[in-house]
Amino acid sequence: MIGFIGLGIMGENMAANLLEKGEQLVVYNRTKAKPQHLLDNGAVWADSPQKVGEQADIVFTMLTDPSAVKAVVLGEEGLFSGMKEDSLWVDVSTVKPAFTKEMAAAAKKHQIRFVDAPVSGSKAPAQQGKLHFLVGGDAQDVIQITPLLEKMGQSIQHMGENGNGSATKLAVNMLLVQSLTGLSEAISFGEAVGLHAEHLMDVLLDLPVTSDIQAGKRDTILQQNFDPQFPLEHAYKDLQQISETAYEAGAPLPMTNSVKELYALAKKNGYGKKDVAAVYALLARD
Repeated sequence: MIGFIGLGIMGENMAANLLEKGEQLVVYNRTKAKPQHLLDNGAVWADSPQKVGEQADIVFTMLTDPSAVKAVVLGEEGLFSGMKEDSLWVDVSTVKPAFTKEMAAAAKKHQIRFVDAPVSGSKAPAQQGKLHFLVGGDAQDVIQITPLLEKMGQSIQHMGENGNGSATKLAVNMLLVQSLTGLSEAISFGEAVGLHAEHLMDVLLDLPVTSDIQAGKRDTILQQNFDPQFPLEHAYKDLQQISETAYEAGAPLPMTNSVKELYALAKKNGYGKKDVAAVYALLARD
């Protein structure tokens, strides 16, 4: 039995792929209404993280931030109170590497194996089973979970020890958010000086200065349809974690910290629940 805790935009679709591809699942989420379609398709509901741990040999968690992870794992009726010795916890949340190492130490104290395996990809890749897993942990543990990761994603990058998967994910999101901010700024600048937004967008996307991730947001920006694939507030949370991690490591981040403050402003102006590309709406508004 496989456990899955955290059934938001990403987790719900990841769990659905495991179910569709033959895995038996026990699931938990803060609200039972969210995963009803999973239950209709054979998943077993657990009333607490502890109950998930009691039934599963491998448990995935996909949660918003470190405080949510800690509450689920170490809180009252938490995951660790139910997991058997030598079972395996796989955290696919986007969290700081320092926090990941803290959780690895806590797991070891409970004689539970641990892998950090955050994903690169948003709602659509999660639905399609085309996520990219960035993994930190013992090689044998990674080998054990590889068949499961392959049911949810298209690539698995083992980056080394615990914490390295989380560090890689922060680097990925750093580049992602900078990239979308740059495109948004270029389009809003072009409009301000009299260029047609769609024409400019297509010219930029036809040149080697842009990337596939930017091309994927073409219609999102032009149509200003910011239904969340990757919520802006989550991107801001990740930028804050990147900033904290860089401070701890003594790494200068002049571009990223400027972008972080822009996303703070976007969140303050009501774009937090919108897609990450909604930063364009902030830049382009009158």
